Amino acid sequence: MFDNYTFTVAERFLRYVRIDTQSDPQSGSHPSTERQKHLGRLLVEELQTLGLADATLDDFGYVYATLPANTEKTVPVICFCAHMDTAPDCTGTNVNPLVHYNYDGGDIVLPDDPTQIISPREHPYLSMRKGDDIITASGTTLLGADDKAGIAVIMDLVHFLGQNPQLKHGTIRILFTPDEEIGRGVDKLDLARLGADFGYTLDAGERGTFEDETFSADAMTITFHGVSAHPGYAKDKLVNAIKAAAHFVDSLPKDEFSPETTEDRYGFVHPVRISGIAEKATVEFIIRDFVTAKLKAYEEYIKDKVEDTLTVFPGAKAGITVNEQYRNMKEVLDKHPEVTQYAIEAIERAGLEVRRSSARGGTDGSRLSFMGLPCPNIFTGEMAFHGKHEFVSIQDMQASVKTIACLALIWEERSPG
Repeated sequence: MFDNYTFTVAERFLRYVRIDTQSDPQSGSHPSTERQKHLGRLLVEELQTLGLADATLDDFGYVYATLPANTEKTVPVICFCAHMDTAPDCTGTNVNPLVHYNYDGGDIVLPDDPTQIISPREHPYLSMRKGDDIITASGTTLLGADDKAGIAVIMDLVHFLGQNPQLKHGTIRILFTPDEEIGRGVDKLDLARLGADFGYTLDAGERGTFEDETFSADAMTITFHGVSAHPGYAKDKLVNAIKAAAHFVDSLPKDEFSPETTEDRYGFVHPVRISGIAEKATVEFIIRDFVTAKLKAYEEYIKDKVEDTLTVFPGAKAGITVNEQYRNMKEVLDKHPEVTQYAIEAIERAGLEVRRSSARGGTDGSRLSFMGLPCPNIFTGEMAFHGKHEFVSIQDMQASVKTIACLALIWEERSPG
């Protein structure tokens, strides 16, 4: 069905990544950065050009659009979703994407900073993409494949189905979200307005990957309160909250419970930000595990470390807050097996080997699933995300377009006449 189709996913992707859409975890606005709306406006314009007349960008930075059904069957409404923001971990300003055609399997030296080398030794998946056309940034920024590859895939799907009206599908809702990278991707989402029964995020990596399981996640903040005093006259008076916070962080184990020492199904506790002055210092954590019940054990472990620290700094006090971020989507998806079954069949129908995977992180689908929209995750080819070594294969993105096109057709085929 794609024999005579000219994919648009690469040209769209190259256009989208040039727009800076970094989110900001320190911002209290929705979206966290106004620049995310710059991409949103472009996407609305392109969707309307593709015939989706209701495409809109709301005040909170969400793009909604509808591809109407072209079948007489009663088909569940499915949603394809991707996020517009890029991670705050690495700059996304002035991204200069480069296409390395017919990749030769060797190191890719990024020209704007030749010390940045994308090597198949560090990224084994790159070896599997020899002969593909690989897109990277130029060495001074991230690329933004996470998740503009997903956006480009969905946009090319809309284009493909518009070019092939003989292919029957139900109503498809398009959703592009802001602030996914900072855990706020669905904070202001109008689920009733979306009006979908089931969803799929396009935000996974290797070709053929399907994720129906994510971490469960909490955020934890520890605030150390010291006693301020003039440093010249501080003897037996000053209690330095910065030193207490530093001691606490240093007391964390060096060989377990951390992202740098765990893999597969092992969770972690991870300090992500520390700030303060002598009177008050704050340490922010993220807590992750596939088994939701284990989060409580990790949090109790941290609380014990806090209590140990207070014994070392008499006069110091500490406050602790824990906030739920998201939960393992598998708890919901297991109740809707067809959502997974159809996705696996679609990957196979696209001619690919299925790679079942558990995401060591979360997606918008994690929270959407618990909001009433079961929503697993499908590959786009995005790799080495959140850093300057990020890359994506054009052929992977094209394979993703094929997959979700097959998925849309399968939902129609399996529905009653």
